[in-house]
Amino acid sequence: MPASSPLPSPMALSIASPTPSMFKKRSSQSLAPMASAASYLSAVSKADARARNGNARPPTSTPALSLSSSITSSSEDTVLHDDDLNNEDGLTYPVRAPTSEEVFTTVHTEFGHCANDEYRFTSQHTPGAPVPAHVEQDPPYYILLSTYISYLILICLGHLRDFIGKRLSPSSYKHLIPRGGYAPLNSDFDSFYTRRLKTRMDDCFSQPVTGVAGRTILLLDRISSDYNRTHILTGNRTRALNISSYNYLGFAQARGGCADAVEESIKRYGISTCGSRLEGGSSDLHNISEALVAKFVGMEDALISSMGFATNSTYIPALVGKGCLVISDELNHASIRFGVRLSGAHVRMFKHNDMNNLESLLREVISQGQPKTHRPWKKILIIVEGLYSMEGTLLNLPGILELKKKYKFYLFVDEAHSIGALGPHGRGVADYFGVPPRSIDILMGTFTKSFGAAGGYIAGDKSLIDRLRIRGHSGPYAESMTPPVLTQIIASMASIMGVSAQSLMPSTSSRDESEYTHPGPAPSNALPSWLMLPPPLASGAEGRLRLRRLAFNSRYLHRGLQKLGFITYGHPASPIVPLLLFNPGKMCMFHRMMKDRRTPIVVVVVAYPATPLVTSRVRFCVSAAHTKDDVDTVLTACDEIGDILDLKHGSKDRWSLEKVLGNAVELAHM
Repeated sequence: MPASSPLPSPMALSIASPTPSMFKKRSSQSLAPMASAASYLSAVSKADARARNGNARPPTSTPALSLSSSITSSSEDTVLHDDDLNNEDGLTYPVRAPTSEEVFTTVHTEFGHCANDEYRFTSQHTPGAPVPAHVEQDPPYYILLSTYISYLILICLGHLRDFIGKRLSPSSYKHLIPRGGYAPLNSDFDSFYTRRLKTRMDDCFSQPVTGVAGRTILLLDRISSDYNRTHILTGNRTRALNISSYNYLGFAQARGGCADAVEESIKRYGISTCGSRLEGGSSDLHNISEALVAKFVGMEDALISSMGFATNSTYIPALVGKGCLVISDELNHASIRFGVRLSGAHVRMFKHNDMNNLESLLREVISQGQPKTHRPWKKILIIVEGLYSMEGTLLNLPGILELKKKYKFYLFVDEAHSIGALGPHGRGVADYFGVPPRSIDILMGTFTKSFGAAGGYIAGDKSLIDRLRIRGHSGPYAESMTPPVLTQIIASMASIMGVSAQSLMPSTSSRDESEYTHPGPAPSNALPSWLMLPPPLASGAEGRLRLRRLAFNSRYLHRGLQKLGFITYGHPASPIVPLLLFNPGKMCMFHRMMKDRRTPIVVVVVAYPATPLVTSRVRFCVSAAHTKDDVDTVLTACDEIGDILDLKHGSKDRWSLEKVLGNAVELAHM
């Protein structure tokens, strides 16, 4: 560690080395690099044919994976055996003595070893600097034209196959044709996209996995003999670099302080909800969790729900109703749209993150009032997201708060993706911009991303939360959260906050909106008495390290892809990095070529209707569990595949791959 560092790295505490730990040598059987997409498709088709005919016996071990350049040379192949995970610390002992920067307690497959302090960054907005606007960069016209033609060909072929199939094989269309006096189970028109377009690329979606979705993940290999209508598991498993999970802080771990706390809670409470219920219908863990969430986000009170989607869809109707107006960002999540629809409130939308368009809309709706009667609105509620999951864009919070002071509306911020992932203290967009959280009326978030748990929360004034407990549908009808999930929330959140020795919970009743004040660590009496976190977690040192690692990885991948010439969306601080593919055929090819590399990489491709028709994309989800070498691996793969698939249509100020990999720190600080 550098001499200026006051504490040793919380991840570098004891036991084993990351170097030759997980890998064993094996002769390479992977495909050689292909010069074009056509040659790659030909090789894949031959391999698939051999697999279907049974001529090629599937390998008994996990396919090749090389995730650390310090372990093997580029000409060697490596295999990660599951036996390596059966050791006490998840790693085998090295032959040579480890250095001070190579001794870790974490399992490398779950949380990558990276002790270099240069690969850290603080996620924080520069005071006074403008918030970058969302700019959609258009590709060349021939890319757009070929994309439209591709969809047109697929649609024409799909209708032709339906026309012929209904006459030659009517039994295959029984669910789409009225018969026996019954209406069809499915609409022919509504299911056309799924049957004739999505099915062609279904091997890229719903990939079955097993184990922990950490730095790496185990894929269950499968094949299809009927053109993706059904898939057959081969029994083999592939360990791949995981760049597709919402594991922002790397708390999705099977071992460690949080996992130990969850194990202890199972011994005390069991795994069912009923086992932890008290007479009042709640539990001590439930109450502790809600108090800790309120402390974490800097609000007066909070309530938690067992499902993130239900948090929006069941509590928004308790906030607004008939005679109220909801102004929603056009790219808000489906749970927000569903909740607003259930509420019966009038809804208007404004252009994504466009404050000028929002102000124009506010002037119009305030001056005109309710439709027909023109009476004033009972309430005006603006609902936005802190971080948009499909675009990677960040809410212009300072801009919307200026409008809030001017036009006096209520503000609801959905921080499902930003809480725990943004800000120097991990408190979301308010922390990132240095804005007092109580200048926002309602904060919503989920525990499924940064905290490695499940469920969601609503935070705000105590009077508001008390009303939502009674009026919200989740309170009386939804199942409570189980003790293991509650414990994971408490342990991970306390690890980010740190635990202080003070015995009293500081008062949060004062409402000061003039300046931002960090809520501080969690008092020891705010946690269960039996919860014992390891010193690195209890001190908050490991939580701060994870936040800084996530910030560096996010900015490095985002800037690196841009310098390589790709078109990307989103804010540099966002752990979600969308890379535009456009053509539907390139979605399949990109996914398969990433997974079939010598170092397999599993990615998520997104298409219509989740995105506009012509802006299909791959969505990288960065984690604090990734090392700088992991991001290098992703950039290298993207550079090679981008050349083959003709994906580089971005900035003209391009760097070579070697320059990008060698200037990672400079890119992160740009």
